[in-house]
Amino acid sequence: MVVEQQKLGVDVVMKVGDRVRVKDSVVVYHHPEHRGQAFDLKGSEGEIVAIVTQWRDRPVSANLPLLVQFSKKFKAHLRENELEII
Repeated sequence: MVVEQQKLGVDVVMKVGDRVRVKDSVVVYHHPEHRGQAFDLKGSEGEIVAIVTQWRDRPVSANLPLLVQFSKKFKAHLRENELEII
């Protein structure tokens, strides 16, 4: 997996299972409790559940490679520079 990340130019220090906090203001519109409304994730905590480097067994260079699970019903794709490990 490290080789695939190097090929794609993705330098991910974080790994699946890390607890993270959103350190920058990131506005989403798909939060289940605020559907259709702007919701700022700054300060929200969650767990990295996937690092997107492949889709249908083909390498991809995702612009939002970290999939973070914040609650049972809410996940979001984020960049590494928007998160901090806790």
